[in-house]
Amino acid sequence: MAEFNAEQIIDYIASAPKTTPMHVTLAGDIEKLTAVPAGVQAFLDVKTGQLYGDAAKLSPWLDENRGAISQLRVETTGRNTGVPMLDISKINARIEPGAIIREHVTIDDNAVIMMGAIINIGAKIGAGSMIDMGAVLGGRATVGKHCHIGAGAVLAGVVEPASATPVIIEDDVLVGANAVVIEGVHVGKGAVVAAGAIVIDDVPEGAVVAGVPAKVIKMKDAKTEGETGLIDALRNL
Repeated sequence: MAEFNAEQIIDYIASAPKTTPMHVTLAGDIEKLTAVPAGVQAFLDVKTGQLYGDAAKLSPWLDENRGAISQLRVETTGRNTGVPMLDISKINARIEPGAIIREHVTIDDNAVIMMGAIINIGAKIGAGSMIDMGAVLGGRATVGKHCHIGAGAVLAGVVEPASATPVIIEDDVLVGANAVVIEGVHVGKGAVVAAGAIVIDDVPEGAVVAGVPAKVIKMKDAKTEGETGLIDALRNL
C-alpha cells in the first residue's frame, strides 16, 4: 500500500462522509416491511432478518415499519465515523481478534498484531514486528522490521499539524510494556526502551533507555541482547 502522508490523511478525514454503522436484528411480519433503503445490506427471511447500514437510512425505515416488527435489536459500532476499519482478509500477517486497525494502515509480511492493539490511520508496521496486547500506534507512527512494541505501550500519533514528525521506530527495537514514546521521537536501530519509560528525546542506535523522562543508561551488550532477543518462531504463519 502506498504511503498515506499527513496532508492526504487530513483531506481524507475532512472530506469522508461521516456514518453511524448500524446492525439491526429483527423479527416480525417480513412481508409487510417496506423496501429496504438503497445502500443497506439486507438478510431477510420469512420471520427474521438482519440489516447493515447507516443509521441515517435505517432509523427512519425502522420507525416506518414499527408495526410489522415484533422484536428488534439495534447495535451501533460508532458515531459519525470518518475512517472505516482496514480490510485484513488479504494481509500476510497474524492479526488476533480484538485488534482495532483503521484504514490506510500498512502491515508488512509476518507481522503480529495481538488482541486489543489499536492502530490508527497512516501507521506503518514492518515485516516481522509484533504489536503486543493493548499497544497503541497513533496516526502515522512508523515501526521498522523485527521490532516488539510491548503490551500497553503508546507510540504517540501525529496527524495535525501536517508538518509535524511522527514517531519513528527503526528496525530491531524493543519497546517495553507501558512505555510511551512522544510524537516526533526517533528511536534508532537495535535500541531498547525499558518498560514504563517516557521517551521525549531521540534514542541513539543500540542504546538502552529507561526512566521518566527516559535517559540512556547504557549501550546494548551481549547480556542485554540475551535478555531482549526476539523469537522468530512467534512470527511464523
